[in-house]
Amino acid sequence: MSLSNAATFIRRQLPTNGLFAGLEWKISPEPFALGEPMAAELDSFGRVLLQFYRAANLLYRKSAEGKQPEWIARWLDQGKPADLIERQRSAAFKSDVPRVIRPDILLTETGYAITELDSVPGGIGLTAWLNQTYAQPEVAGAASRVIGGADGMIQGFASIFGPAKEVHLVVSEEAATYRPEMAWLAEQLNPRGGAKFHVQSGGFTDFQPGDAVYRFFELFDLANVPAAETIFARASAKEIRVTPPPKPLFEEKMLFALLWNRNLQHFWRQELGEAFLARLKKAVPYTWLVDPAPLPPHAAIPELNLTDWQQLKAMSQKERDLILKVSGFSENAWGARGVFLGSDLSQADWSAAVDAALTNFPASPSVLQRFHKPAQVEAKWFDFTKNEVVPMKGRVRLCPYYFVSGEGDAARPQLGGVLATIVPADKKIVHGMTDAVLAPCSP
Repeated sequence: MSLSNAATFIRRQLPTNGLFAGLEWKISPEPFALGEPMAAELDSFGRVLLQFYRAANLLYRKSAEGKQPEWIARWLDQGKPADLIERQRSAAFKSDVPRVIRPDILLTETGYAITELDSVPGGIGLTAWLNQTYAQPEVAGAASRVIGGADGMIQGFASIFGPAKEVHLVVSEEAATYRPEMAWLAEQLNPRGGAKFHVQSGGFTDFQPGDAVYRFFELFDLANVPAAETIFARASAKEIRVTPPPKPLFEEKMLFALLWNRNLQHFWRQELGEAFLARLKKAVPYTWLVDPAPLPPHAAIPELNLTDWQQLKAMSQKERDLILKVSGFSENAWGARGVFLGSDLSQADWSAAVDAALTNFPASPSVLQRFHKPAQVEAKWFDFTKNEVVPMKGRVRLCPYYFVSGEGDAARPQLGGVLATIVPADKKIVHGMTDAVLAPCSP
């Protein structure tokens, strides 16, 4: 089959109601090929990330109990309301971690970089649709090559809700862009038997004992989700189950700053093991929490050799291969909002971003991360107006989706699929946009 016919087939499979409200992307006529080594690396990385979540959860609990340094829980609780902190520390959610794990991974000039983890990710339905569509024989040669296969995303998502007979996908207004993909996902799951899936608004509270809830809303947005208190209270009472759990620590990018903190290396080594810790530190760029607390006169911020965060503003543009971003619990902490690339900003704009991060620290901490420049990749998309394949030099972000099924220590992550977002090479920050090519990945 020609690439033209494949692209036309793919476009015809788009759901009538779309997958993202008001958003479009460029269609690739074939999957994005990762190569066998990278595909194998991603397939095995879910175990590492699940163990990291478990370890981070334990670190927070021990800090709150006084068995690890108090500043860990203080940092992670900063800016959170008291009732949410109480819920995060409650026995009901003690061991709960998110059941969907999605890292953002950049292919760089020196390997790959995991820039953050998203515990409330969009794109589940989109990636499921991409996998299902590109695995069809009408898309030449893709059937045996799409990572996760035609059903990996759909089956993986269904697996995280245990024995529940009814599953409610509660989507907030803040996340309304993603409602169509959740509706499509429910439509795919319901005819298969098993649990029934329903997409609900943020005001739905008619849950029955034994139901499960997928929380498609961020914890900073609880005031705009009337059902949130009911969901969390009933989950606390074990009447229903909810994922991801109401634990804001998993929405904080500062977890990577804790991973790199030298005071905690013994803890990470003990809880992750040498091999997993080495894999994480190889993949995760060095990350700092931008804490304005003064340092002793003889001390310096590791790696940067600054004695005060104010000195960050005076660094030259060449030295500023750094990303400054809001850590979490904020409307600016997702969707490429609140992200500043130092080398791409004027001195004045960079200084303003640093000042804002320092000023806002008590209510909304920020992190600083080394920027690893994404490598150029070869991609293609189909121009339906000109009826031709267009080659594109781009930069790519990979989003593998790991679904955690099973209980306690027996829980295991399964890779359901990998979404590639490829933007034109002149774009500095890789995120979904009209100019981007979105495609599933193959080995």
